Amino acid sequence: MTRGGSPVFSLLKYLTLVLGVFAAVIPITVVLFTSLKTPEENARNSALMAPENWLNFVNYKRAIVEGHMMTGFMNTLIILVISLTGAIILGTMIAYILDRFNFRGKKIILNLFILAVLIPGVTTQVAIFQIINNLGLFNTRASAIVLYLGTDIIAVYIFLQFLKTISTELDESAMLDGASYFTIFFKIILPLLKPAIATVVIIKGVGIYNDFYIPFLYMPKEGLNVVSTALYKFKGPYVSQWEVICAAIIVCIIPTLIAFLSLQKHIYNGFTQGSVK
Repeated sequence: MTRGGSPVFSLLKYLTLVLGVFAAVIPITVVLFTSLKTPEENARNSALMAPENWLNFVNYKRAIVEGHMMTGFMNTLIILVISLTGAIILGTMIAYILDRFNFRGKKIILNLFILAVLIPGVTTQVAIFQIINNLGLFNTRASAIVLYLGTDIIAVYIFLQFLKTISTELDESAMLDGASYFTIFFKIILPLLKPAIATVVIIKGVGIYNDFYIPFLYMPKEGLNVVSTALYKFKGPYVSQWEVICAAIIVCIIPTLIAFLSLQKHIYNGFTQGSVK
């Protein structure tokens, strides 16, 4: 009997999976239970004890109203949509050029993308801040949008792997019919990249949604808060009111959970197809 089929190995395998599920679920469960409790109930009962009233949404109301979270969601949505749209268009175009065309400096350009990733971001923040300030973008949504528009090497790599699975005969057939490169890209290539686009949307989208540094540094003006900075504002007078903080955390989790459940099939396909040529 092989090691993979032994009872001991099977037991360890399932035990590891169970422990992994508990490690992922318990913190979220604690946050959910705490968000539905009153301050007295939270102080009296264990964190893992279920709330007495499952319909206690007072903490959620306070989190949304007093934390101005609806403004944060609106600003986040505007930045997210514009940034993702621009980054996907730029990323797919870059990948299309690098995969379909041969020209001098092709490898150098790809290596420059990798080099940009290797440079610590903190070393360029002074220069970036000066550029944003000189452009008059400080304390505007445009500052975050411009910074997020930068196409990262992970997105380019995912698009490149998908493009390698798309036959060049499609391009050649379209060119024989008189199609230009732009027509081929927008009518043929881009629709076939939907699984890769869904993968990049969830990876980059979650990164933008969770980012705290850029909005906090470049958009400190009141009314320009995003979800992450709106949550940060509860650190003051709400420092000991964990029920309100946990309610705000659950409110922040819901959009990402909906997005993941909606796109999970495309995400799995994106990782598997992108890793195998």
